[in-house]
Amino acid sequence: MKHTKLAIMLAMSGISSSALAQNSEASGEKESVERIEVTGSSIKRTNLEGDLPITVISRADIDAQGITTAEQLLLQLNISSNSNDNLASNTGIVSGEERGNNGASSANLRQQGASSTLVLLNGRRTATHGLKGRSVDLNSIPFAAIERVEVLRDGASAIYGTDAIGGVINFILKKNYEGAQVNAFADHTEAGGGNIYRLSLLAGTGDLNKDGFNVMASASYKKAELLRGADRDFTNTFQPERGLSPDSRGTPYASLNNRPGGSDPADPNYNLIGEGLVNPVNGLTNDVLNVLALPGQAGCDAYPLMGDDGAALWNRAQNEGVSCAWDYPRAAALQQPVESFDFVTRGTMKINEETEGFVEFIGSEVTSNKIFEPNQITPWAITPAGWYPSTGASYDDIVEALSGYYGADQLNIGAPIAYRWRCMECGQREIETTTKSYKLQLGLDGSIGDWDYKVGLGRATNESESVLMNGYHYTEQLANAIGRGLLNPFLLPGESQTDEGMAALNAASANGTTLYGGETTMTQFDGSITGDTGWSLGWGGDSIYVAGGVDIRREEYKFNGDRREVDAQPEIYGAPFDNTNELDNVHRTVQAVFAETLIPVVEQFELNLAVRYDHYSGFGGTTNPKYGFKWTPTESLLFRGAYSTGFRVPSFNQIFNGITEEPYTGQDLADPANCPGGIVNIENPNCTLIQPNVLYGGKADLGPEESEQQSLGVVYAPNKHFSMNLDWWEIIIDGTIQVPTLDELLENYSLFEANFVRDQEGELLAIDQRYINAGERNTSGIEVGVMANGELYAGNWALNFNGSYLIEDKKKLIDTAEFSENLVGTHSRGNIPLRWKHTLTFVYMLDNFTHTLTQIFRDSYEDEAPPGVTSGEANPLYYDGEVGSYLIYNYSLRYSGWEDLEVTFGIKNLFDRDPPFTAHQNDYSPGAAFDPRVADPRGRSYTVQLTYDF
Repeated sequence: MKHTKLAIMLAMSGISSSALAQNSEASGEKESVERIEVTGSSIKRTNLEGDLPITVISRADIDAQGITTAEQLLLQLNISSNSNDNLASNTGIVSGEERGNNGASSANLRQQGASSTLVLLNGRRTATHGLKGRSVDLNSIPFAAIERVEVLRDGASAIYGTDAIGGVINFILKKNYEGAQVNAFADHTEAGGGNIYRLSLLAGTGDLNKDGFNVMASASYKKAELLRGADRDFTNTFQPERGLSPDSRGTPYASLNNRPGGSDPADPNYNLIGEGLVNPVNGLTNDVLNVLALPGQAGCDAYPLMGDDGAALWNRAQNEGVSCAWDYPRAAALQQPVESFDFVTRGTMKINEETEGFVEFIGSEVTSNKIFEPNQITPWAITPAGWYPSTGASYDDIVEALSGYYGADQLNIGAPIAYRWRCMECGQREIETTTKSYKLQLGLDGSIGDWDYKVGLGRATNESESVLMNGYHYTEQLANAIGRGLLNPFLLPGESQTDEGMAALNAASANGTTLYGGETTMTQFDGSITGDTGWSLGWGGDSIYVAGGVDIRREEYKFNGDRREVDAQPEIYGAPFDNTNELDNVHRTVQAVFAETLIPVVEQFELNLAVRYDHYSGFGGTTNPKYGFKWTPTESLLFRGAYSTGFRVPSFNQIFNGITEEPYTGQDLADPANCPGGIVNIENPNCTLIQPNVLYGGKADLGPEESEQQSLGVVYAPNKHFSMNLDWWEIIIDGTIQVPTLDELLENYSLFEANFVRDQEGELLAIDQRYINAGERNTSGIEVGVMANGELYAGNWALNFNGSYLIEDKKKLIDTAEFSENLVGTHSRGNIPLRWKHTLTFVYMLDNFTHTLTQIFRDSYEDEAPPGVTSGEANPLYYDGEVGSYLIYNYSLRYSGWEDLEVTFGIKNLFDRDPPFTAHQNDYSPGAAFDPRVADPRGRSYTVQLTYDF
């Protein structure tokens, strides 16, 4: 195969021109290219194009885009899901599946979830993140040492086993380096905040071919600074005319709250405004109000980030005009501060002409800080001791203001105050997570005649621990400080807490308390052999190549909760402890054998067949085949396709998590056995309000997910200057592991009657909302790529277009149920399945200058409708129910004219495009007024990278 043909094949795979040049240099002037191993196959090939589509991203491509982390790389990859699997989308309070993801970023390809995307390091597995134990933490990847990234855009369970359903990402590190290199990188935002810095060193000695050995090492330090919501104007949530308003009446000057039974002096909830005050203007009962909002008072905007409550958007129009809200999303972090250090060293020795042995060590330490708004404090949440006392100047001022508007006869003067207070003096809540990981890998690669083999033994671990920092306080001490009047929730602008009050607050601090921690460990032995059988079918095709191997690994996981002594665990207000899910070391063993064959049937047509058998302790065995073909009827045309099956076993969490029982506190639930959909109807005595417990946690009898995936594609490459590809794919998963929503259980009561736990009399006691193997999920799409290159004036240009079109994403809860509507283009609280995404890159090389201009596009999608819009209580002027598309341009200029120094200057978000507006709130979806799953909140930034070779 000549280099012109190689160029076409590399172009079809999406590899850059710079990577092609590196490949050509490595090959010298040879007319043939050695066989290489490509992600997704154990058989070495003469080119990258096989029956499965692969994207190769070179180091030069990564540097040209100013990408510094694996997380950033995934956000720009079109087949990567727009999900909350990254730090940018996981900055606030989270629950359910996202809880415990502190400090972790995960890969999620083709909408299949982080647990169904396999991440490899140098073609082998590594340990998953210590807290959840479900997926590899991308922050632990030594990104500065990466040589290239190979992305297999298809399932590969027949080769790699579990998790390879959505695709495979293989981070390939530098392995053989001589000399020394220092690299410095800075990324500064124009608007301030969120700057990124990186410094890395690379050194190596020994020529493997001449000296018989090579030893190299790489060390890298990276720091990403905090970006606050207040640093970007587009995060302003006081936009009721567009359907957005903050849903928090816990304000710096506390709101007053009614309570059930609050007008009865004998009731423990007895308080100043009782069960609400009747508004003299409209006759409506105000249940939550703020003195600052009343006529003649200072106004809601007396405090920063405070304003009028858009009550109608939250179905509480009766409080319009008398209630204030606080813009808590602007007090949260848009980019978590992250600091990381990683180290890679590798020693390779040439044992003889056919055999090499190596030892590789990879280690990293990542520290991230989840920072979000100060705690909202209510007396019913911090014990009865926390009611604000009925004495003092602030109490008298409140009584006077309320009497002037509502009349003193409506007040329970002398009763304490029920309030909602945003404790600004408490400080922003902060959880620091430190993740330490390492991997030690031993390997032997060699050949015997026409057969290549490799053997490896590795051990990897990932340990993560989260610690409470600022903003957390012991509940009892906090309640006493407020109940004694030392801390005042009703301070006017310019007033400050007393020294005694601040001393009491500082004494209540829980700073430094360990929240929880977890550790995963993986020990793996693998061996494989591949080569030319020397046999052919005799119909004009080449020899048949085969490969086979074994994969034996032990996976371990443990999780620790509160580390304090059992008899010394005073409650910490708002601390998200997870003691129910404590686990001693649990483990399972996986034993697998696999085989693969490449059969050239005729000169233009080849089959690729593979099969793998895995045995999981506790689950038994599973066999998964793959059938693929490649047909090249002409030199310029290639057809490819594949069909395979796959599986994914439940994670340790999903099986072993303890059962958490929480009361349902809503006011909108009736027994679905008597009332369709569980809707309350006060006119029907069988449809009265109930508040059963809700069960969450693991389920020991969960089974694996099983999948079928298929793809069909065409590649057209008439010459070395142009190529294009079009690939269709489909993934069908049966028995998806998921947590059903309460609405799904209620609306399908007849299907999930067993999830409603009753006593012998039939009274509903609890609703089981734990994991289930539920129904089926179908996802399909089309990917298109175009590459072109040529000469322009005295230089060369190259164009690369890659797009992803999602056709269908639908699911059904159980096999006998109907499929849901197509979810493509709709809003979701986990993943947003965008219809269309593309990246267009233009490169122009002239002398020592390389210009790169990249266009990144993300399609529009349905917005989340505010509850007031859904119910008809609110009608915003400009809410249209759609989030606009997102289009940005990045530019970089690289100069390599100096002998030892290379400089790259870049501008990200060239035209400073703000993220598109969205009306969703960030309680259950990340971001507010924008969505970090789709758009980057940093705005325009300037990058500089210096690379110096010694």
